[in-house]
Amino acid sequence: MNMNTDFQQYAYIPLKQFSNRVWRTYEGGALIDKWKNDSPEVDGSMPEEWIMSTVTARGKGRPENEGLSMVQTPSGTYSLKELVASNKELYLGKALADKFGTTGVLIKMLDSKERLTIQVHPDKDYAKTMLDSAFGKTESWYVLNKREINGEKSVIYMGFKEGVTREQWEILFKNQDIEGMLDCLHKIEVNPGDAYMIYGGVPHAIGSGCFLMEVQEPTDYTMRVEKVTPAGLTISDELIHQGVGEQNMLDCFHYDGCSYEEALKRWKVSPKTIDSSDKHTLNTIFNESHTDCFGLSELDLTVNGEHSLKANGSFFVAVIYYGEGTIISGGKEYSFAQGDEIFFSAAIEEVVFKSKIASKILLCYPPK
Repeated sequence: MNMNTDFQQYAYIPLKQFSNRVWRTYEGGALIDKWKNDSPEVDGSMPEEWIMSTVTARGKGRPENEGLSMVQTPSGTYSLKELVASNKELYLGKALADKFGTTGVLIKMLDSKERLTIQVHPDKDYAKTMLDSAFGKTESWYVLNKREINGEKSVIYMGFKEGVTREQWEILFKNQDIEGMLDCLHKIEVNPGDAYMIYGGVPHAIGSGCFLMEVQEPTDYTMRVEKVTPAGLTISDELIHQGVGEQNMLDCFHYDGCSYEEALKRWKVSPKTIDSSDKHTLNTIFNESHTDCFGLSELDLTVNGEHSLKANGSFFVAVIYYGEGTIISGGKEYSFAQGDEIFFSAAIEEVVFKSKIASKILLCYPPK
């Protein structure tokens, strides 16, 4: 039996990921510790947990494979990247394997103690032209929890207000007028259950005290307009403009400002129930009506609840936000508990989730 065949047998079982914390330029992470039942719950420079990642994080002087997910198999620990590479069609599904040859999605849990820098991500056209990448970085935020930091409510900043021009934005950037830049963006208070699409080209910043799931295209391309973080960390030129230069970085923004009401209409998403019984509720949060880059659903199970998910031709990932129970797959039982992150290959035909206690399971899907 060669190594590839060995790897292929794992496409038929649920694969749990080991913790995968990633260094960033901002502080946070205590609410990730809390979710993972880790103690102490501390804020530090590892404020993100990357889930089922086959991409590495960008950052000077960081470990070479930072960001790559490692999963548990009956014969040891392997990176999800090497398992997928052993048989892309089996793990990803034929359509995805043919089109991308990779998962096509990156999932993160993110907890901010401080406001993140004002930033923008490339849309697909810009990514292709300027960064030679098939993926931009359209992303989404699903707010799970919040906390007040120094008496400040949890907010996000998103989209230009009406009348903001490139010329004006460039002057504010050159002068590093942070308050002036923040004032150009809509400030939106957030609560658990709120969902937002962040399309490539839309300026944004996550405020302090936000714990959210971010589902996005699988790149780490971020253009930033602040040269020093709110906590005083100097950001390298590479992390400001990703090597394309400041003028090209400013071209990454879409200067199509709008009113506050229009901003909510463009980017805030209302979850919709697609299936329910006295034992479960299945809500769709992000789907093809918002983007073809990824999908997110939420399965709520009551005490002793149950729901079956049938294969749809591609893999999916289940993130257990809270609860515990069993998974039945291929005639075998596996346990799940709060904090688990589980990869289900395209080869798995049906998965049944059975809860012992009330459970919330976030279901992440790749591009259509």
